[in-house]
Amino acid sequence: MPTSALPGNRFERRRAETRGALVRAARQILAETGDTGASIQAIAERADVGFGSFYNHFESKTELFEAAVVDALEEFGQTFDERLSGIDDPAELVAAGFRLSARMADSHPELMQVLRRRGLGHLYSDNGLATRALRDLQVGIASGRFTAVDPVVALTALGGTLLSLVELRFARPDLDGDEAAGNLAEMVLRMLGVPPDDAHEVARRPLPDLARPPA
Repeated sequence: MPTSALPGNRFERRRAETRGALVRAARQILAETGDTGASIQAIAERADVGFGSFYNHFESKTELFEAAVVDALEEFGQTFDERLSGIDDPAELVAAGFRLSARMADSHPELMQVLRRRGLGHLYSDNGLATRALRDLQVGIASGRFTAVDPVVALTALGGTLLSLVELRFARPDLDGDEAAGNLAEMVLRMLGVPPDDAHEVARRPLPDLARPPA
């Protein structure tokens, strides 16, 4: 989960821990079934907190599940920040994003199930991976690396393709995820105006190992 500084006093720390437990429980439910119909009592029991604690943090289950999705998407974005911090080429960032996402279906299954079930509704959000992808697209367009198009339209194409890749990884676990992600990344780069030979090479550059701590 996204990390942040712990509150300063004991009361604030306990509040933060309780809220975090509720968000984790909601994430688990979303990842397992996508069903937001679970009762508040069931959510509180899964979080191992008192029923009354729920309303100290959230006004409704809708608010809780929304917070859970935002939390997962922010973790997704932070993972990319950590792993791809040394890459300056916008094309390589886009390609690496596709390929890491495919691998994270295995290394971060809960997170990626949440993305699979709820990612489309947050494609244009101001948090998580969306803002980072839009930033990289804008840099690529401004530098001439990508064809001059509306960045939001380009984000729509990238987001839809990425979510389809995540769905493919879970629906067809028998397929080679790395190969599928590399091929899709190459196609997306060509769509953005990267020359074919360049797109092929960029989409197959070495990736950081998700099993190792980030540099």
